[in-house]
Amino acid sequence: MAVLQAHAQSAGRGEGTVPLTRQEVKHIADLAKLGLSDKDISLFAEQLSAILEYAAILEQLDTSAISPTATVVPLRNIMRADEAGPSLTQNDALANAPRAADGYFQVRAILE
Repeated sequence: MAVLQAHAQSAGRGEGTVPLTRQEVKHIADLAKLGLSDKDISLFAEQLSAILEYAAILEQLDTSAISPTATVVPLRNIMRADEAGPSLTQNDALANAPRAADGYFQVRAILE
């Protein structure tokens, strides 16, 4: 969104109140490495312009009394307690290993 606002301002616009041109949408698509068809360019010009208009409306709101927030929902830990439970025996763990030696998995050396 910041890229769109900066682009609109660099084009001599106020706060995105003038619709983006097809050329501007092509430029934004090039920056994002997107290949767009002519139909897509028209659609995105309309949609991106609407987003910029809405952002301009939001910028007019007084948020000075609102503290910065990372999330609006309370955070709580939902993880279970870490308790030991039943596990495989060493022989069971090695039962399907292609190779085992002295109670360990045996693997081919990969260092050269």
